Amino acid sequence: MTTLDIHQILKQLPHRYPILLVDRVLDLELGKSIRAIKNVTINEPFFTGHFPHRPVMPGVLMLEAMAQAAALLSFATQGVTPDDKTVYYFAGIDAARFKRPVEPGDQLVMDVTLERAKAGIYKFKGITRVGEEIACEAELMCTMRKVG
Repeated sequence: MTTLDIHQILKQLPHRYPILLVDRVLDLELGKSIRAIKNVTINEPFFTGHFPHRPVMPGVLMLEAMAQAAALLSFATQGVTPDDKTVYYFAGIDAARFKRPVEPGDQLVMDVTLERAKAGIYKFKGITRVGEEIACEAELMCTMRKVG
């Protein structure tokens, strides 16, 4: 069982505030799965406009959080630390479903499983829960590319 704290996550992911959406990795099994958390607070910048009268985390950001967890799994599995010339991109999102709103004070628990890796494209199954309730689930496809 491998865990990562925020300092280790910052060394792996290029994302920073306000788009870094993984606070801790609770479990990581190389080549198989990752369980990570995102603590949702009222201080998130998107809540000022989504929605002022009833703050709800945008679904697209839940997908992004799962993709960031998937990137951490991929990097650990490959034994690489990405550099400034490495970017991990979405290649596709399928079967995305949103089952419950996520509000300030919730803790997202993201379970992401590597389904397959072929020709540099990684396919994952992600399920995000708040407590026992599913908030979001999707199939994610990602790829790593060298840039500039």
